[in-house]
Amino acid sequence: MSLPAVVSRAEWRAARLALLAKEKELTRARDELNARRRGLPMVRVDKDYRFDTPDGEKSLPELFENRRQLIVYHFMMTPGDDWRCSACSLLVDSITHLEHLHARDTTLVVVSRAPLAEIEAFRERMGWTFPWYSSHGSDFNYDFHVTLDDSVVPPEYNYQTPEELNAGGHPEFAKGDQPGTSVFLRDGDRVFHTYSTFARGSEPLMSTYNYLDLTPLGRQENWEEPPGRADTHAQGWIRLHDEY
Repeated sequence: MSLPAVVSRAEWRAARLALLAKEKELTRARDELNARRRGLPMVRVDKDYRFDTPDGEKSLPELFENRRQLIVYHFMMTPGDDWRCSACSLLVDSITHLEHLHARDTTLVVVSRAPLAEIEAFRERMGWTFPWYSSHGSDFNYDFHVTLDDSVVPPEYNYQTPEELNAGGHPEFAKGDQPGTSVFLRDGDRVFHTYSTFARGSEPLMSTYNYLDLTPLGRQENWEEPPGRADTHAQGWIRLHDEY
């Protein structure tokens, strides 16, 4: 792994100012992108989805907890499977005090297809306290394209069909359960789907990556420029936080 050049303080400052100009440019571009995201049209959700929660069965409108906005992180966890997604776990490790979101009329929950008893056992092991519900037995995962099964819903992931994903060199995304983030808006009794993102689209929610991106060694993954550690593929280094 190559290290940055060693220079004088004056040379470093000049290089930093050049990068700062690019950072400001990207910040303005991000603000524009966020505005376009807020301006997306929305689709009314008419299906009566049901979720198992520690407080009993709840509908999708009830997940809002009387707030106007709902963010759902789709955690990869399938019924009866002992495998646990380390990348999903890295993301939800970043969830701390939800009061800040609540202050802006927004609820954040995590949803998985596994039964609630399996979710609760893993939650206790990890020490997580955020709301985490089961969509087991409903079409929720399928309809929002984080579970691909053509016997239930025509499958797509990241707005591509399995054929397109396979042709693009991403067969790992062409079947089964996948991660993603979906956003909903409540207007009275009506619920609307406003946004979904998949694959690397949820990376902004991973605070560990954001911290590492500030450092000279970065994420130390081999796709980066300059390349990271040759033995570390994208996300291949990640473990559950009690397994390092």
